[in-house]
Amino acid sequence: MELDKIDAAIIASLEENSRVSYIEIGKKVSLSEAAVRRRIKKLVDDGTIRKFTIDVKEEAAHAYTLIAVNPSTPTYEVSKNIKKIKGVRSVYEITGQYDIIAFVGGPNITEVNTYVEEIRKTTGVLRTNTIIILKEVV
Repeated sequence: MELDKIDAAIIASLEENSRVSYIEIGKKVSLSEAAVRRRIKKLVDDGTIRKFTIDVKEEAAHAYTLIAVNPSTPTYEVSKNIKKIKGVRSVYEITGQYDIIAFVGGPNITEVNTYVEEIRKTTGVLRTNTIIILKEVV
């Protein structure tokens, strides 16, 4: 779906602060609260906005795991199974040498390693390459 400037501004406001009121958004985009509410409902209904969430800094350790899938196994099936593993925060199918990248988080490196080991045991996983995140640049 193609976003107009107002929808893009509404999404930018929500990305900055998902708790911002519709009235505050309306002031930024020169619309009434009801008009903002209708636009956000439309963006949710058409799948442009998939979820509202918060970012809690409770996890001390994170990693990206690149995953190569056995060519005889559907990548989508492997992705679905990896998404179910505790500690896996997001899964993306990608192009290049690897087929999937998973973002993994946990309270410490030992736990993250446990989650990565579960990924490695998943049916259809041929090989992995894990990158531990040292620190976030803010």
